[in-house]
Amino acid sequence: MKSRMICACLVLLALAPAEAQEGAPPGLDDFVEKVRSSFDVPGIGLAVVRDGKVIVARGYGVRKLGSPARVDASTLFGIASNTKAFTASAIGMLVEEGKLEWDAPVIRYLPWFRLSDPYVTKEMTVRDLLVHRSGLGLGAGDLLWWPASTYNRKEIARRIGAIPLASSFRSRYAYDNVLYIVAGELIETVSGLSWEDFITRRILEPLGMRSSTVRHSVAGRGENSATPHARVEGVVRPVAAFTSDNTNPAGGINSSASEMAKWLIVQLDSGRVAGGRRLFSPSTTRQLWSLVTPMGTGEPPPGMSALRRNFNGYALGFGVHDYRGLKVVQHTGGLPGYVSEVTLVPELRLGIVVLTNAESEEAFQTITLHILDYYMRAGKTDWLEAFRRFNARRDSVVAAGEERTASGRDSTRGPSLPLERYAGTFSDPWYGDVEVLYAHGGLRIRFTHTPSLEGDLLHWQYDAFVARWTDRELRADAFVTFSLNPDGSIDRVAMKACSPATDFSFDFQDLHLAPAGAH
Repeated sequence: MKSRMICACLVLLALAPAEAQEGAPPGLDDFVEKVRSSFDVPGIGLAVVRDGKVIVARGYGVRKLGSPARVDASTLFGIASNTKAFTASAIGMLVEEGKLEWDAPVIRYLPWFRLSDPYVTKEMTVRDLLVHRSGLGLGAGDLLWWPASTYNRKEIARRIGAIPLASSFRSRYAYDNVLYIVAGELIETVSGLSWEDFITRRILEPLGMRSSTVRHSVAGRGENSATPHARVEGVVRPVAAFTSDNTNPAGGINSSASEMAKWLIVQLDSGRVAGGRRLFSPSTTRQLWSLVTPMGTGEPPPGMSALRRNFNGYALGFGVHDYRGLKVVQHTGGLPGYVSEVTLVPELRLGIVVLTNAESEEAFQTITLHILDYYMRAGKTDWLEAFRRFNARRDSVVAAGEERTASGRDSTRGPSLPLERYAGTFSDPWYGDVEVLYAHGGLRIRFTHTPSLEGDLLHWQYDAFVARWTDRELRADAFVTFSLNPDGSIDRVAMKACSPATDFSFDFQDLHLAPAGAH
């Protein structure tokens, strides 16, 4: 056994110099174009780094459908939740400066901070803000900022104290965005700089990421920016960018393939930038990449057995899992019309970023896995065909779910009350007021702090209606169900998304609406 291990080590050492000089996977450009065409993605930015060098930094396709302007390595895309790693790294830098401690309670620095459980408020640490184990449910509180709301960052951070916890503290993983907004407030409080200024001055500028920006409000703007696209009512087309800055610490950065390559290199080199200076030390890298919150491994979809995991969890601004025996540090990002993925393989000193101006996760996963398999010298898997089939199965499941819902409807069962008696102002303890208005013989619903959440209430059956939002780009129509008191007055109003394909950040199900003043 020992002799075999020695021989294996000698082989690896012999291969190391050649691998260090290894270029891009053969035929990569043609492969990316096939992926782009297969999943209806207008434009893609791609970067691959290895051993501290940029192997690939390219653009594919167009910035906007119907326009000839091509994507190149400098085209800006919204990186969405890949921003979270920047926020976590910023906190790591402040820990190194002695201004924060990973395991100190948040209320030491933000005395006003509250969650709905006093024990959790007292015990929640700086680390807990970043690892999705607070007890909040999936996407809880996202309606405070998504779609764009009138609440500012501080108001959102304070309002989450009224959201009921869905599980006990630190007992399970549930992805959230709102606590990264609190993390942004924490950075501002202890550094004296806004989150935007800290990220720009302390990270982007030292890395030479001069074109990258830190605000949702500039997404899609500029001479070389990708326009977001999405499938709306069956057709892929340009959509409006998300432009509210109240959640920048969770997803506000816009960057390009060439500049994200610099971020990959600095992450893989434990914070070292050109010239030997460091943004942070290797100890911070260990914190950022160490699993904190376990997540289930589950079973991979049919035809994707290579994705079977032995461990899986969330670290600080990154997810961590294994792939083909190696540790992978990874995160994805999603906004209207932009999805992306960042992947690091520390043992190979390999980094990959795929940026897109569409909403096909299958596209970035196909490209990433194809590149990983090349550098890992793995057996050839046809990831493009595997994800085509996965996409078809998922669409079939969604369609079947929607069909079951529709087939269960009894449209002959009319409402219990005249329509005008459903009108009123209904309040939720954490969101605020939602209005139901009666005019011209019909009902409309309006979220008072979310201008785009307004639309017709169409009767479904009994005392249930469908909110059909005027802005069809939302793709988030929702059931609105009224519960009555014995005297026929409205007791409660519940909401939930109509389709299982609705983005989880439309957390309608977490609202507990009652007539204003009843709470």
